[in-house]
Amino acid sequence: MHPEIHLNGLSVLLAVVSSFVFGWLWHGPLFGKLWIKLMKIPAEVRPSPKMMIRSMLLGIFGTLLTTYVLVFSTNIWRPSVWHIGADDVWYIYGFCSGFFTWLGFYVPVFLNAVAWECRSGKLFVFNIIYHFLNLQIIAMILAYMY
Repeated sequence: MHPEIHLNGLSVLLAVVSSFVFGWLWHGPLFGKLWIKLMKIPAEVRPSPKMMIRSMLLGIFGTLLTTYVLVFSTNIWRPSVWHIGADDVWYIYGFCSGFFTWLGFYVPVFLNAVAWECRSGKLFVFNIIYHFLNLQIIAMILAYMY
C-alpha cells in the first residue's frame, strides 16, 4: 500500500500568498517595532529597495518550498490517501502537519540560534510563535482545499 498524494496548485498559491500577508502583518503593523528591538536593529536603519525586493523574493521562495513539503505532510495524515477510510476532520490533518513540522524542524533551529548565535530567549519565543501560526495558516489552507 502506498499513499496517493494530490497537489492542488490553487491551494499552494493561496497558502503562499496568505503566509506572505501574515508575515507582513506580523513583522510590520502588529509587532514590527518589537521585532526590530528584539533583533537589535538600530531604529534609523532602513534597508534599500533592492534589499527589500531580494528579501521578499527569497522569503516567497522559502515559503513556496515549505508549502510544497506541507502538501505531502498534510495529506499523509488523511485516511483516504492510504485507501483506509474517509476524511472527516480536515482541520485535524492541517493542525497535525503544521504542529509536527513546527515542533520537529522549526523549534530546534531556533533553539540552536539561542545556543550558538546568542539570540535572546525573547526573540526565540517571538519567532516560534510566528512560525507556529504561519505553519498553521499554510497547513489549514492545504488541508481544507485538498
